[in-house]
Amino acid sequence: MNPSGRQGIKDIALKSGKSGAVGAVYSQTLSERGGRSIAGDYQITEAVPGKLLRFHVVAGPARPAGEYWLQDIEAGTELRFTLDVQPKGFMKLLAPMIAKTMATEVAQLTALKRVLEAS
Repeated sequence: MNPSGRQGIKDIALKSGKSGAVGAVYSQTLSERGGRSIAGDYQITEAVPGKLLRFHVVAGPARPAGEYWLQDIEAGTELRFTLDVQPKGFMKLLAPMIAKTMATEVAQLTALKRVLEAS
């Protein structure tokens, strides 16, 4: 996941494991409204180069799981992104805010597409 295609990402760095490989953990710092920094570290759970990247968030207030799925099509490449969060305990009270944040993440795919096509 690349911060240049996503708003609210301050930085991302490999924390442990081999870059892009299953088990790799990335340290990610997100910018919350008001400028406060929060952790959003994530771990790769499945990786098929050029086809699939699954991950789950291992640090921070919300712990979604997601995937980027790519498929070659006649016109180029189709990208599908899913993000799933199941709030537990106190976090259930924040479910509407979490849902809004997750929707914002999904909506940023247009920016990611521009970044990838410019590469």
